[in-house]
Amino acid sequence: MKKLIAFVFMFYVFAGARAGWAHGVVGDYVFLEPIITQDPTPANELDILQPSWVRGSDGNSYSIAFSLEKVLWIDENHMPRFSIGGGSGWQHQSPFRGPGSQGFAGSTILAKWAFFYSLEHEFLASLSMQIQLPTGNTGIQDSSHTRLGPVFLWEKGMGDLPNWSVLKYLRPLGIQTDFGYVPAIGGPTEHHMFADAVIEYSLSYLSNNVKDIGLKWPLRNMFLFNEINYDQLITGPSGQRFPSLLATPGLAFVSYHFEVALGTQFALNNAAVPGNHAAIVGLIDVFYDSIIPKFGNWTINKGFPR
Repeated sequence: MKKLIAFVFMFYVFAGARAGWAHGVVGDYVFLEPIITQDPTPANELDILQPSWVRGSDGNSYSIAFSLEKVLWIDENHMPRFSIGGGSGWQHQSPFRGPGSQGFAGSTILAKWAFFYSLEHEFLASLSMQIQLPTGNTGIQDSSHTRLGPVFLWEKGMGDLPNWSVLKYLRPLGIQTDFGYVPAIGGPTEHHMFADAVIEYSLSYLSNNVKDIGLKWPLRNMFLFNEINYDQLITGPSGQRFPSLLATPGLAFVSYHFEVALGTQFALNNAAVPGNHAAIVGLIDVFYDSIIPKFGNWTINKGFPR
């Protein structure tokens, strides 16, 4: 833990002297890496730590997730168009009654294709094919069967709003969404459906593209955000489990090299209340192409950077 804290601190110090960006850039807008919502932009990033604590009616759950994504294709505008990635996580369940359990959750592998973007309108849409593999521990992973299905994602910055009076202060807003339907391809017919959306406000965009109000580092690199997260398991053609609906507000610091985000979660419907009385979620995401450019910026069509 001491080594991790020192590692993050060095990144903070180094990031303070840089003015560029290495992630999620569409036009003039730099999108953050959401905590729950999937990022529509293909990117070179390593989520080295996604910790969470959730207190429910039956006990506490502690987890640490991690993932890696690599861009394999960029176009003539140097926009990333195709990436692959994967991840897993470890979880400890501590019930109020009875023994606890711990182990790895299942693994997720994905391929993401950004099929359309507009730099002028700060808009990007992508499709992802996602496979969920039951490689984890029994009782920890949510399914013992493989799932495979598509995810549709898009994001939009509001920088093309008129630069008028009060209206111009809405230009730092950004929206990112995903919708996925990942059915089981073996065993019981149990399908996973989810949809997420995050609305974010970039203080960096405010300072650089709207009006410099005198914010200094680190406030100048901050994002305010709120996610709405929907998750549901659908069993069979007519039966279904009740959907879970959560709000995930928080703050994020985004630099040239990394992002640190911290948030909490609130249940928005009765079905989510038993599993979510209190929660803290976080993210430490490294944009490794800014640290190891030789490897990070390699692509199939462009090769190694010069």
